[in-house]
Amino acid sequence: MKAYRLIPLETYPRRAHFAYFSQMAQPYAGLTVPVEITAFLKKLRQEGSPFFLSFLYCVCRAANRVPELRQRIRGGEILEYAHCPASYTLALEDGTYCYCVQDGRGPFGGYLSRARRQQEEAKVQRSLEDGEDSLSLLFLSTLPWVSYEAIVQPTPFPADSNPRITWGRWRQEGERVVLPVSLLCHHALVDGRHMAAFYQYLEEELAVFPQNEP
Repeated sequence: MKAYRLIPLETYPRRAHFAYFSQMAQPYAGLTVPVEITAFLKKLRQEGSPFFLSFLYCVCRAANRVPELRQRIRGGEILEYAHCPASYTLALEDGTYCYCVQDGRGPFGGYLSRARRQQEEAKVQRSLEDGEDSLSLLFLSTLPWVSYEAIVQPTPFPADSNPRITWGRWRQEGERVVLPVSLLCHHALVDGRHMAAFYQYLEEELAVFPQNEP
């Protein structure tokens, strides 16, 4: 079975928008939203689960629930992947980082043991390569040192169509704990309502964590 399907442009409802934004030098649209993690953080502390890998798990599941975040542009065509793994920045002891690819599918327990093993393997390889099918990936990173209001991210030229999701340091706001989460997407594929859907699904994934179903 193919990992993706082709979306025919002749029946694609956003074909005019696709053509318009595909011609732009900077075709990205982005948001930074303060996401409440009060209950999620309490569960992590009760269960002793690591924050980064747990939040990454929820982010991957939420992003994959939005079909537009699984769509990519290849040679003027639109592909829609069945599932998109994450490629994220992994800190190294010398102050630099490498990339680590992680699949967020499956129950959390199996994911966590697999993710820890893959982190150790990535630290040995110390690679900045995303593998053979980089088109399918979600690009994730974190700034755990600061709680920011907005972020400017580097993007390639010509533009790629991989969504970029970044989060910072959480902060206390009264009784609530919030975390800045940024989403940057190619506007030829993704509109504001699709980005809003990601944040809604992220809230849902955080609420049901840890997920024990596929």
